[in-house]
Amino acid sequence: CRVVKISKMMKGVACSVVLLFAGGALGFAPPVSISTPRVMPTSGQVQTRPPTALMAAEEPFVPDMERRNIMNLILLFGGVIPVTLAIGVPYILFFIPPDVGGSSEGLPALTKAGDKVTFEAWLSAHNVGDRELVQGLKGDATYLIVDEGEKGKTVRDYGINAVCTHLGCVVPWNKAANKYLCPCHGSQYSETGKVVRGPAPLSLALAHVTDVEGVVTFTPWTETDFRTDLKPWWS
Repeated sequence: CRVVKISKMMKGVACSVVLLFAGGALGFAPPVSISTPRVMPTSGQVQTRPPTALMAAEEPFVPDMERRNIMNLILLFGGVIPVTLAIGVPYILFFIPPDVGGSSEGLPALTKAGDKVTFEAWLSAHNVGDRELVQGLKGDATYLIVDEGEKGKTVRDYGINAVCTHLGCVVPWNKAANKYLCPCHGSQYSETGKVVRGPAPLSLALAHVTDVEGVVTFTPWTETDFRTDLKPWWS
């Protein structure tokens, strides 16, 4: 009896394995095209209609040239151009200096922290002969000079641009030499900013200092340079 039962179980397992492989083979088999018969009205012959729907489904979709051009334009204007502008415009603007000078109304002198310089605060914190840098026209470092006036300390009526006319280094004031001495290539300027030794070809630029409601204000120097009796090269 046990032998009979084992034999039946083996047969059942064998059938299951055959059905499993048969199902897998059918899964990889190509789809069967079903054609529908069509009766011709004149001759009565039966004609088989080709499975056009199934054939069309099997063929890959290839867009025509007009659709390709439209898709390329959408990709260009919707992706490439905005990304290029987002990256390129800030990069170009980085090399364009801000227009912070040249106004006839003048611009206030600013400290390193960006605060406006007032005559009262400046004179209370500096002594006669002091020369200190502030932000001037075009954002350039500019010296404010404290002189002795008839009524005490006063700010000189012009500022001296500290940018060397050779290669643009900031020129420090050397009190012992009573000159502006460029540390880059040895150019020297007098206490008024006139060039006295090269390789710098020109004197330091000037800017007028005016009082606008107590604020030290720079205005462009456009008249003759009193140091050279020439038209200012910076205007």
